[in-house]
Amino acid sequence: MSNPFFRTKPINQILADAEQPEHRLKKTLTVWDLTALGIGAIIGTGIFVLVGTAIVGDAHRPGAGPGIILSFVLSGVTCALAALCYAEFSAMIPVAGSAYTFSYATLGEFLAWLTGWNLILEYGVACVAVAIGWSGYFNKLLALAGLELPYWATNPPQWAGGPEGSIANFPAAIIVLLVTTILVIGIKESARAAGMIVLLKLAVILFFIAVGVPAVNSDNWTPFMPNGFEGVRAAAAIIFFAYIGFDAVSTAAEEAKNPQRDVPLGILASLSVCTVLYISVAAVLTGLVPVGQIDIHAPVAEALTLVGFKWGAAIVAIGAVAGITSVLVVMMLGQIRVFFAMSRDQLLTPSLSTVHPRFGTPHRVTILTGVAVAILSAFFRIGDAADMTNIGTFFAFILVSFGVMLLRYTKPNQPRPFRLPFMPLVPLFSIAACLYLMAGLPWATWIRFGVWTAVGIFVYVGYSMKHSKLSMRDTQNC
Repeated sequence: MSNPFFRTKPINQILADAEQPEHRLKKTLTVWDLTALGIGAIIGTGIFVLVGTAIVGDAHRPGAGPGIILSFVLSGVTCALAALCYAEFSAMIPVAGSAYTFSYATLGEFLAWLTGWNLILEYGVACVAVAIGWSGYFNKLLALAGLELPYWATNPPQWAGGPEGSIANFPAAIIVLLVTTILVIGIKESARAAGMIVLLKLAVILFFIAVGVPAVNSDNWTPFMPNGFEGVRAAAAIIFFAYIGFDAVSTAAEEAKNPQRDVPLGILASLSVCTVLYISVAAVLTGLVPVGQIDIHAPVAEALTLVGFKWGAAIVAIGAVAGITSVLVVMMLGQIRVFFAMSRDQLLTPSLSTVHPRFGTPHRVTILTGVAVAILSAFFRIGDAADMTNIGTFFAFILVSFGVMLLRYTKPNQPRPFRLPFMPLVPLFSIAACLYLMAGLPWATWIRFGVWTAVGIFVYVGYSMKHSKLSMRDTQNC
């Protein structure tokens, strides 16, 4: 019997399991669908909400000031290195599960479990943060229209840090349930909806850049790095959240028509477009208003208000609501596919990998995820959600980067429709960059990450190690 901690799942078995009728997902996505999903996931809460905190700073970290431009470059380069690793893996193993599946094929069951467990954390917490961010911009949009929801219906209860008398953040919960319904109906419909929203928010971002450039005051860029490079790094660690999403493209690889070609293109195209836009928005935003006047809740919209473009602020708010909606669609899609893949491997209960007979979607795990995220979104603040999302993502990126390097040497003849260049420099630089940014996260985040990981180890030893497909195979062979 093989060691359960280090047993790997053969690539041919991974591909075969994905083709079993009871677990087979519909193959409907094109390269444009995948690129739209990627852009839809990337552009949202990070640029519309978190960029304000990254520029100004908070109690846990210094702000970058106008140096936020460098922060976006640093985070973008880190993601680009990891993206190349994801692209090679997703072309080789075009099935649901993303980093979890890749780790199962290379690093062994235990590390694959930890990867999947932390991807659940990453996507789950990200969905909560995104839903709450959506609620904030939605309320601002209503306020600009002369309407306003009561505070008790838009904030978590007092025991969760909300104001006295508040009950729950109902808009956040409602948008999650609506997105859940879309995801149950079908992946193609989800991609089509994301695609339409992507066009809208790209137009809004280009509008902000076009309107903002003439009003830029270069004096606002001085001092460029008020807290030195430490502020730039600290900001890069938080606005890394703004890039999370390209990896979700790989979770939809199993539903792509031509995954070997289209998934790598979708990953790299979406990341490239978003990086250029982010740097442009950061330059315009910090040039419009002094750092001390940037609003941390709705920085992009408020910047236009402060320079006299109130009508422009309304347009940006509309784009933010749309943009954050598409992020929620893809983030929930990513979490659901990770759940689905782990269930199909029987590391979680097999009932979660059941596919709807009509829609061809994993409806049970979709509904379970939607209800859980809706409840958490209604009763909790954003708090440190972004940090928790980021640390789980960094962990997954490190394992994927190491895994793609390892597989080059253990299975050199495995077909690779896409080969990342400059092996092994790219994955090594990816690992180093992730560790560098991880070091910039608050200690409280590391503690929470450690607790979550410890719970995951307990679940693996108590259930998953004994019930996995590979364990059953080993038992039958004895």
